[in-house]
Amino acid sequence: MNNFFKGIMILFCFFLAGINMYAQVLDKSWKSITEIKDESWFASAEAKAVAENVLLYQRHIGGWPKNTQMQKPLSDAQKKELLALKTSTEGCTTDNGGTVQEMLFLSKINKQQPDVSYQKAFLSGLDYLLKAQYDNGGWPQFFPLKKGYYTHITYNDDSMVNILNVLKEVKDKTDFYSIKASDDLVAKAKIAFDKGIDCIVKSQYKQNGVLTAWCAQHDEVTLLPAKARAYELPSLSGKESAKITLLLMAVENPSKEIIAAVEAAVAWFEKVKITGLREERVVDAKGKITDKKMIADANAPALWARFMELDDNRPFFCDRDGIKKYSLAEIGDERRNGYSWYTNEPKEVLKAYDKWKKKLSTELNSIKKKVAKAPKDEYNIVVAQDGSGDYTSIQDAIYNSPSFPYKRVLITVKNGVYHEKVRIPEWNTKISLIGESKEKTTITYDDYFGKINLGRNSTFLTPTVLVEGNDFKATNLTIKNTAGPVGQAIALSVVADRVVVSNCVISGNQDTLYTSGEGFKQYFKDCFIEGTVDFIFGNATAVFDNCDIHSKSNSYLTAASTPESSKYGFVFMNCKLTADEKATEVYLGRPWRINAKTVYLNCEMGSHIRKEGWNNWSKTEAEKASFYAEYNCSGPGFQPENRVAWSHQLKKSEAKKYTLENILGDSNSKSNSNWYSNFK
Repeated sequence: MNNFFKGIMILFCFFLAGINMYAQVLDKSWKSITEIKDESWFASAEAKAVAENVLLYQRHIGGWPKNTQMQKPLSDAQKKELLALKTSTEGCTTDNGGTVQEMLFLSKINKQQPDVSYQKAFLSGLDYLLKAQYDNGGWPQFFPLKKGYYTHITYNDDSMVNILNVLKEVKDKTDFYSIKASDDLVAKAKIAFDKGIDCIVKSQYKQNGVLTAWCAQHDEVTLLPAKARAYELPSLSGKESAKITLLLMAVENPSKEIIAAVEAAVAWFEKVKITGLREERVVDAKGKITDKKMIADANAPALWARFMELDDNRPFFCDRDGIKKYSLAEIGDERRNGYSWYTNEPKEVLKAYDKWKKKLSTELNSIKKKVAKAPKDEYNIVVAQDGSGDYTSIQDAIYNSPSFPYKRVLITVKNGVYHEKVRIPEWNTKISLIGESKEKTTITYDDYFGKINLGRNSTFLTPTVLVEGNDFKATNLTIKNTAGPVGQAIALSVVADRVVVSNCVISGNQDTLYTSGEGFKQYFKDCFIEGTVDFIFGNATAVFDNCDIHSKSNSYLTAASTPESSKYGFVFMNCKLTADEKATEVYLGRPWRINAKTVYLNCEMGSHIRKEGWNNWSKTEAEKASFYAEYNCSGPGFQPENRVAWSHQLKKSEAKKYTLENILGDSNSKSNSNWYSNFK
């Protein structure tokens, strides 16, 4: 055989070997294929063919079904059927690796064969994960919700941990995924991750007052352990708790609550580990398990039961009849051999614990040194999430600001989404909170009345930002309450005097902005303020100058509770009143207390403002005691001839009295008489 034919034969052999290699790949499980480490395979035609299947299986909502071998070839009829199912949401899930595995596959093939369709599908999957999250931070097994135990917060088979690991890579902007999210999605991922971790910490089970571990499912409302299938009873899980603990250990700069959760879980794993016992499996010629037995073995590595009693950690087992048994031998063949009753996963937690503890100690020492040193200039403080400033948390900066300072304390906040509740206490006066940019410096939290649930005054405990210190100033910030339309949920609460908020976005739904303090004066300049019901409310004297006041639903814009002794209440100057398309009938205000005062001067009113303008909140006495007025306004929403008879249209001579000096000026203090004129 000449050299030419030898070369041809060699190439042919390589070709056959390649075909055989790819065939072996496609014979693996779908999960195994998504986890292939050989990047070159994702550059192959076979990988591209699989990717086309992955795109077909994805629903328009962004999710995928579970337990689907997506590498299997599809007939034309099957492809047509999948295209018809695109608009269906049935079966979309994160259970058994659903959605997160497909996203991983798309990321890997996009790295080798970049394609816009892969990128769009991945980002749609990410959006699906974000939409599926409960307000309390947990995730159901299926989204949209499927009736039954599927609505429970699902830790089973590491479903929620898998989601949070995706979000962690996205929020940290790592290179793990080749497809990059927008800044907006990154910000949303960070919020969702923090909420998820908060849910995990809050759902950790207390046994006789002592923190232990987690159940496979937790009730989506009470967060208590919950039942799933007949043989999956409420219990402490040796399996699911392992991955949860490892996730908590991966959180950077963990809170004291996270640290306590990890410490408690590790102590519990040590307490409930099983020694001297080995699982022996009998396998047939096809590799199928035909029997499982627990054998005494003094040298066996530690094991943990998957299900343990909530009160005493005793391992138990269940058949499909749902009756607890305390020996695996008592369970029928089908469930005994077809389910994982023991696990060794917690060994990874115990292995990682010492390293985590050492790293934590190093970080804490670093923080202590930084706090001990304090900023170089305590009157000029920088907050930056990347560690380049004096603090990474706004609240830490405030905690370390001088009390009752002689001069103004400037706290500059670098761009980032700060998911924290911020409080400026009464003793932290003269603080200026200065964002790097209104669009990219965001403070956000999601407390609401029902979540706080401490009685009838729970509303006042919901603010994302609470200002109690006088002479506070904020500029170039976005302040949000992201709880959604779930009732009262304050974004910004101002219970202080001589406060200036300029060039800020204040966003929420019901009760967005609370302006309070009898006799207190506050000034909002060039701000965007949005909400639904009574989204500007309170008893302070507050001026809104050149602000965009945006209604998100049919409701009431203001709910003033002005004291009878106050000459002015809410005054809107040169503002623009806008609305979402669905908001077509909005009142200018209603009286929270009967002496409410609200005036609009030179404002442009959209068509969403009701022709009658004002509502008495079923308080007829308010029609005499309140003062609701307008002057020289414009736009389709300004219909003075149709306003309620008990409201007022100011005369020019009356309107002249509404100046900043008259409303906000402090005649008792020369140094503070024009406090509203300096925005920083």
